Amino acid sequence: MDYSNFPKIELHLHLDCSLSYKVVQQLKPSVSEEEFKRDYIAPAKCNDLADYITRAAKGIELMQTAEQLWAVTLDLFEQLKADNVIYAEIRFAPLLHLEEGLSPHEVVQIVNAASIEGMERTGVKAGLILATLRHYTEAQSMETVKLVASFKGTNVVGFDIAADEAGFPIDAHIKAFKYAKKQGISCTAHAGEARGADSVWETLRHFHPKRIGHGVRSIEDPELMTFLKAEGIHLEICPTSNVQTAIYDKIEDHRVDDIYQSGVSMSINTDARTISDVRLADEYATLKGVFGWDKARFLKCNLEAIKHAFTDEQTKEAVKRQLLQAWT
Repeated sequence: MDYSNFPKIELHLHLDCSLSYKVVQQLKPSVSEEEFKRDYIAPAKCNDLADYITRAAKGIELMQTAEQLWAVTLDLFEQLKADNVIYAEIRFAPLLHLEEGLSPHEVVQIVNAASIEGMERTGVKAGLILATLRHYTEAQSMETVKLVASFKGTNVVGFDIAADEAGFPIDAHIKAFKYAKKQGISCTAHAGEARGADSVWETLRHFHPKRIGHGVRSIEDPELMTFLKAEGIHLEICPTSNVQTAIYDKIEDHRVDDIYQSGVSMSINTDARTISDVRLADEYATLKGVFGWDKARFLKCNLEAIKHAFTDEQTKEAVKRQLLQAWT
């Protein structure tokens, strides 16, 4: 069965890693298709997460002005619509887009306004998650989380920490997550990707997120899996990306099926549509082909995704109705 036309939810999606060739051509006409494939798309197997992340640099270069940020945001909404994603949470690090003189506040303002237009144009509902990065200082993390607080009531719905989990400790970011908790800001955090289950434990103890970005290596610790299930912590699984970052040698080795069968809440996501060169429909096709997943499993993952989305109950109910109507 082809799942392209079924409504889908995507919770783990990086704006700066999802520029289509169409928008790159618009912003930098000199880039050939061959260059795009070489510079913006990662090989099927990278050395590790740090190697994979280097592919984001070219996209970030093209996201430094108001016009560029607007174009990239609208482009992603078009991609989501084409993939029949009806609700998405799009994450980005505002401090990466200051090279042409924009302030962090202006960056968020622009992406927020562009997302409003994107929703109007495509009908795709979306929230924005602002991310700090592992190599950032405490001050940079605090600046980012305070941006989330200052945009309360807009499309900005949460706070995240991303980048090289294995290369940098969590110490500089504890204060920012404490602030988020105090302010009632919904949090997710990348963990259990470049490092094992210990990284997830550490993240849960110090950051207290409601969701874990990736978190696939949680399966290596039965006690952790029991904890995740008991606490209702949601894992944002990105199968193709996990193979590219060399967590698994090949897709057949991925533990996604074991995680699903454990009963831990999880969803399927693309992570980086351009770097991984994948749509959500492609991820579904892979899981169907390799693990024999059926409609019931995909529906369950989508229902878990909207249940754990950082949005209001009214939106959750409307999206849930759409999912049930289409998938059953």
